[in-house]
Amino acid sequence: MKYTYEELAKMIDHSLLHPTMTDRELEDGCKLAAKYQVASVCIKPYYVKRAAELLKGTGVLVGAVIGFPHGNSATESKRYESWLACQDGAAEIDMVINIGKALTGDWDYVANDIRAVCEEAHRHGAKVKVIFENDYLTKGGAGLDSDAFKRMLCVVSERAGADWVKTSSGYGFVRQPDGNYSYKGATEHDLALMRASVSAKVQVKAAGGVRDLDGLIKVRDLGGSRCGATATAAMMDEYRRREAAERAGQGTQGGGGDLGKGGY
Repeated sequence: MKYTYEELAKMIDHSLLHPTMTDRELEDGCKLAAKYQVASVCIKPYYVKRAAELLKGTGVLVGAVIGFPHGNSATESKRYESWLACQDGAAEIDMVINIGKALTGDWDYVANDIRAVCEEAHRHGAKVKVIFENDYLTKGGAGLDSDAFKRMLCVVSERAGADWVKTSSGYGFVRQPDGNYSYKGATEHDLALMRASVSAKVQVKAAGGVRDLDGLIKVRDLGGSRCGATATAAMMDEYRRREAAERAGQGTQGGGGDLGKGGY
């Protein structure tokens, strides 16, 4: 295998964010994350304290979402959410930028919004992932084309103290011409662009569109260090299957992971 089990498992932020998830499902999700020894769970803010209890001593971190999923909360609300999450045991914070302010070109507001969360989180030893929601940025904004706009967001995020830049929330649905809503999530193009637009001290996280082991491997190949996923068990069980086949001398070929066709 190209990467070890641990290298790939420790890329996964097991996503437990769907609005309909019950307490029982969240608890089961935390137990699954511990079983597969992923990097973290990315969980609803109200459940952070319980998740921290469930995962204590497992080596799996607890991450909380802030201003999720649309980023429209006031900056002080985001800062307070971050404080609460850290008090409850969050080691990582996934915050959504104020997308409308970014598209307006109010970069000072965007920077201050990110900085407030980063300063609060860092004060408690937590790290911050800054979510762009790239599906909303395909036409660019503030006089910039899409790629230039995303590069600007990377620069602003790094200067404001971000530890990661992140492609998507997993819930950035865009209305299509037929009236239906869909999204791509992480794409190979965006991951490469974002990796090239920040320094080595800032990491890149993919979210949405990575549903199988080959997709996870592609994220790593492109320089991503984390990946939001709900298909954790399927991904890592497939790793073990391929590993066993390789050891048996049978070999196996992947199905060609395809980023950008769906979400968490």
